[in-house]
Amino acid sequence: MEQSFLNWLFTAFGAAIGWILKIIWDAIADLKMDMKALNKEVNEDFVRKEDYRVDIAEMKQMLNRIFDKLDNKVDK
Repeated sequence: MEQSFLNWLFTAFGAAIGWILKIIWDAIADLKMDMKALNKEVNEDFVRKEDYRVDIAEMKQMLNRIFDKLDNKVDK
């Protein structure tokens, strides 16, 4: 009778530990999915360095043309 009781006790303990580990596993999987979504959302809001440099270069060219036109107007 003692052996049967110990077997049931170990079975119940193993089932409880397994259930807790399953809950932790699912929570980690949910966190990974949330992190992927968050990373995707965060990365959409930022401009890449190379794109920024290209845009700034274009703006500088436009400003130089404007200043050249202003200088030509002042010279006349």
